[in-house]
Amino acid sequence: MVVINFVSIGLQLLYLNKLMESRYQAFLLILASIVLILIIYLNLPATVLKGLVTKNDRWTMIASGDVMLGRTVLTTSLNKKDPTYPFLFVGESLKSADITFVNLESPIVADCPRYSTGLKFCADPEMIDGLVFAGVDVVTLANNHIGNFGTTGIDQTKVYLADKGIDSTLNNLSVKHIKGIDVGFVGLNLVDRKTLTDQEINLIRDSRTKVDYLVVAPHWGYEYQSNASKFQVQMAKSIIESGADLILGSHPHWVQNIEYINQKPVYYSLGNFVFDQMWSEQTKRGLVVKFEFEGVKLVKEEQMPIYMANWAQPVWKF
Repeated sequence: MVVINFVSIGLQLLYLNKLMESRYQAFLLILASIVLILIIYLNLPATVLKGLVTKNDRWTMIASGDVMLGRTVLTTSLNKKDPTYPFLFVGESLKSADITFVNLESPIVADCPRYSTGLKFCADPEMIDGLVFAGVDVVTLANNHIGNFGTTGIDQTKVYLADKGIDSTLNNLSVKHIKGIDVGFVGLNLVDRKTLTDQEINLIRDSRTKVDYLVVAPHWGYEYQSNASKFQVQMAKSIIESGADLILGSHPHWVQNIEYINQKPVYYSLGNFVFDQMWSEQTKRGLVVKFEFEGVKLVKEEQMPIYMANWAQPVWKF
């Protein structure tokens, strides 16, 4: 009986040992599978990952047209001792979005001289308080005036903005992270241009692989025209085909037509937003757009027209 018991115990221990080995092997197999999946996932390009994003959180983005904080916008605001003056009637709505984006048409430099006329723009660093008040998160500096004070002025602008928590893009990718989504912004100065360079196309393509949603902001077209030129249309097709999800154009100072290329919105020009071109009705008008998303899917576009009745100070014009 004793021998039988020892044999029985031995068999049970052998069975348990094999069972533990089997479970341990199964555990290692599962662990290796998880590690392999993570390696594959982390090395997939964003274009593939975009389809795998499961976040369905709603988020919003508001975009406006040209913001020029120099010349008489600057003098009017500082004479009133209020750098938030241009945004007083629109700031609360702008800051309600998860991301607020504008085209900043003036460099921000120390000791900015006071101009009331001319086409050389600059703004005092104090004027950034208006952008902060309006909740601006990212700006494009890709326009024909950002270089009015040379590379020093551009460098100062970037530093002043960054110090206030505002990102910028000038021929580069700027990324905002919101509710699990990487939103990319690429600003391009295409004034007096008819085509994109290979470098610009490659920038868009490369940016597409790094983000879930890509916004391209071209500064382009002809001033004071209500319809996009054929060159804007051709470049828009190239931009969309290179990977952009949304185009937000500027430069004409008038609101221009909107179209969809491969189901992607193209706003050829949002017109003026804060500017001292008070000499015509068209230049006093602009378009702000509120975009609503579910994950990476654009589900709603709300057009919000503005009008500058007071000097360079927009109000909603619904």
